[in-house]
Amino acid sequence: MLLKDIVEALQLTVFSGKTNLEKEVTGGIISDMLSDVMAQAKKGALWVTNQTHENVLAIVFFKSLAGVILPGGLQLDEQAAAKAIEKNLPVLQTELSAFQVVGKLYDLGIEKSE
Repeated sequence: MLLKDIVEALQLTVFSGKTNLEKEVTGGIISDMLSDVMAQAKKGALWVTNQTHENVLAIVFFKSLAGVILPGGLQLDEQAAAKAIEKNLPVLQTELSAFQVVGKLYDLGIEKSE
């Protein structure tokens, strides 16, 4: 499934990376532990996290993730927001809780990043 299809299905707000939504989502991961994501996320995974700092974007870039979803109305901090725009990284936002987001992703057929 393409990232743009998930954006539409979940009615996500695209903060950055609007021209980079044609990525194939290969799985998902939910974690606020950066080391966990570094160890487990695979290329093309979609990450759900409550973390909003610049290190999140470094992991999205380094691991070639499809993007990151910030649940619960969270927004990137100022420095991270500038970096997300500069690097054109898909950062998606929603008012849904992380629990709700992951349930909806699972319903769409997105499973654990393998």
